[in-house]
Amino acid sequence: MKGYRNARIAIATMAIVLAAAGQNIHAQNDNVGVTQKLELTAEQRSTIYATISKDRSKTSPQQFPAVVGAEVPPMINLYALPDDIVAGIPAAKLYQCTVVGDKVVLVDPTKMRVVDTIGPLPQQ
Repeated sequence: MKGYRNARIAIATMAIVLAAAGQNIHAQNDNVGVTQKLELTAEQRSTIYATISKDRSKTSPQQFPAVVGAEVPPMINLYALPDDIVAGIPAAKLYQCTVVGDKVVLVDPTKMRVVDTIGPLPQQ
């Protein structure tokens, strides 16, 4: 009888542990591919483009799909945003950048995903 009781306790404990682990895995999977949105005004976008695009050292030698949500290949060099930009846009401190073609690409470096692209302003 005592062995039966110990087996029930062991099974109940295992069920609780597995249920908790399953919830943890589900919570982690909910965050896969989710990238925080960086909200920028037109003026902020213009400032970022003007500052970053003129620095040719930040141009990526390899092309990759520079669209929001795209995975950034690990061989792409990412660069911190300049201090004057981060001072005016504190949320931008979390992101890094590179230049692909004529676009400044903002990247979430923890998830290696594109969060925004900023192209040249249309000629008026």
